[in-house]
Amino acid sequence: MEDPARLGVTVLRDGRELAWAEWGPMDGRPVVFCPGAGWGRWLGFGDGLLAELGVRLVSVERPGLGDSTAAPGRTLLDWADDVEQLGLDRPAVVGFSQGAPFALACAARGFTSAVAIVSGGDELAHPGMALPPEVRQLVDLAATDPTTAEIEFARFGSAETLWRLTIDGSAELDREIYLQPRFEKAFRRTLDAGFAQGPAGYARDTLLHFAPWPFRLENLTPTVHLWYGAQDTNPTHSPDHGATLATRIPNAIRHYLPNAGGALLWTNARPILTHLLE
Repeated sequence: MEDPARLGVTVLRDGRELAWAEWGPMDGRPVVFCPGAGWGRWLGFGDGLLAELGVRLVSVERPGLGDSTAAPGRTLLDWADDVEQLGLDRPAVVGFSQGAPFALACAARGFTSAVAIVSGGDELAHPGMALPPEVRQLVDLAATDPTTAEIEFARFGSAETLWRLTIDGSAELDREIYLQPRFEKAFRRTLDAGFAQGPAGYARDTLLHFAPWPFRLENLTPTVHLWYGAQDTNPTHSPDHGATLATRIPNAIRHYLPNAGGALLWTNARPILTHLLE
């Protein structure tokens, strides 16, 4: 996996710092990357493609993760307001796994050109969503007692725990990718960075994912590409691989790959970026 070409920090209006990493040409079309649960900024995607496609990929660390200043009590829409302050011109946005609601929040704020949700977390609190019992318990707790839920998520969260969950909860075809030495090294590095300030940033992110979202998917206007592999076995990704999401988002295009797993960002980066830039 390629190291970032550039690292930086943007000072926000309230004095907080938002840390980011970039790959690809500086003058490329900006694509903001909202990474997975507990991630820092060190793992990108599209190795060897970004210059060819003219993409400037910007991975942003959410508050409390990596080198981004913590913001207790923040919301999904607060995150979108932070991203808008990066000053990128109509960026496309990619949300992977738990990054999905953060990418969709950017769409709700109206400054994105298009969105790709890849193996994305769903609005688990949406009425009628069929969930495994252990996930349903957490969703109910996030809705009824968010303070306790956030404490529980913090107790659970660590770089090693998320690494083990990723490996143990993934299909064999995904494990083959994640356990490649270069990928494992980059993945562990980004998890270690994500928890550098402790588990509070991860806990807040997870609460925001599991709680009802503060915007209506039915009101989103950008094109949203939904990418799911049928072999994806992660229980906190979309329970129906984006089928319900596709009916809720007006301009959604669902890409369902029967022979793929959850590692679509690295197995299908070219079509994901190509469709996003159309």
